[in-house]
Amino acid sequence: MSEAETGDLNSPAATRKVGASANSSAVVGHEGFVQPSSYLRPKKAVPRPSPTSQPPTELDREQAEALRAIRAFLKVRTSYDVLPLSFRLIIFDTTLLVKKSLNTLIQNGIVSAPLWDSRSSTFAGLLTTFDYINVIQYYWQNPDAFNQIDQFRLNSLRDVEKAIGVTPLETVSIHPLKPLYEACRRMLESRARRIPLIDVDDETGREMVVSVVTQYRILKFVAVNVTETQMLRKPLRDLSIGTYDGLWTAHMDTPVMDVIHMFVKRSISSVPIVDKDDVVINVFEAVDVITLIKGGLYDDLTLSIGDALSKRSEDFPGIYTCSLDDRLDSIFDTIRKSRVHRLVVIDESNRLKGVLTLSDILEYILLEGEVDENH
Repeated sequence: MSEAETGDLNSPAATRKVGASANSSAVVGHEGFVQPSSYLRPKKAVPRPSPTSQPPTELDREQAEALRAIRAFLKVRTSYDVLPLSFRLIIFDTTLLVKKSLNTLIQNGIVSAPLWDSRSSTFAGLLTTFDYINVIQYYWQNPDAFNQIDQFRLNSLRDVEKAIGVTPLETVSIHPLKPLYEACRRMLESRARRIPLIDVDDETGREMVVSVVTQYRILKFVAVNVTETQMLRKPLRDLSIGTYDGLWTAHMDTPVMDVIHMFVKRSISSVPIVDKDDVVINVFEAVDVITLIKGGLYDDLTLSIGDALSKRSEDFPGIYTCSLDDRLDSIFDTIRKSRVHRLVVIDESNRLKGVLTLSDILEYILLEGEVDENH
């Protein structure tokens, strides 16, 4: 269930992965960028789709066939099928101190964990990085209560959401033998990036947390097992996928707390870091906040984004980018080979154009062209 972009791109942590596309002059001087097309053969020109009033092109038919194949695959496979042969599961009791839960996440290299109510012996939701960000926001709005932060427990997290006025993510779960397609639909409907698998003990009738499945693990499962993903040859510019308007950005000298406010206000998990010309330098993620407050220390929240990013580990893989000319076949190939959670869409000058998340990809492969999804 574990999931895993540094300050200046000239720092060691930003150069762990080097990628260059077939026409990759755009990445010169930005060794921290990894482009999906670098994993594939040189791209051929792809014709733009014909107007809807005309018959579908061969490219349209291939794209539709690939989407049908992916959906059919998801409908016959279960969440159990996605799980690795061996894995560990860490579950937190809701009476645990927030500080202790944070330290445990960091020590085990994970960013989320199921919650368990021992009084009722029931699943109580999922702890994620957003919960810690909400706690930070709460104490920023209520500084007089900051000295009580070390006594704060996990069972108070929902009260924090109400106090700072954020809409809580719906607590969803699914039985591990239900079709994987259903798990994907539930995640999309609830805006969740991961879903716990809950079984019921035959003898006691009590719930059991089996594991947690993430969007990344599902999409990698598809990339590995569905060869028809190679037929997704339409470029992003011809697809309604990703976010290209109203993007929130920050600069290297932006205070970390300003970006945390963006996370809370917009319910987003990352913010592109750009220079004065809108050239992408890096990405600041919600998980970066966890690194800053490890050990229960909150002084680093006063740092600038640049200083905060310099605290990333040296094995940080870099940020993943793509262009509007990249295609989903190359993106799925990237997901198959690397742990990717989003791609920053840039132009030939590395200027920001948009952001493509795993949620966007999952929504596209499930819903594009579908008229009725009641099954």
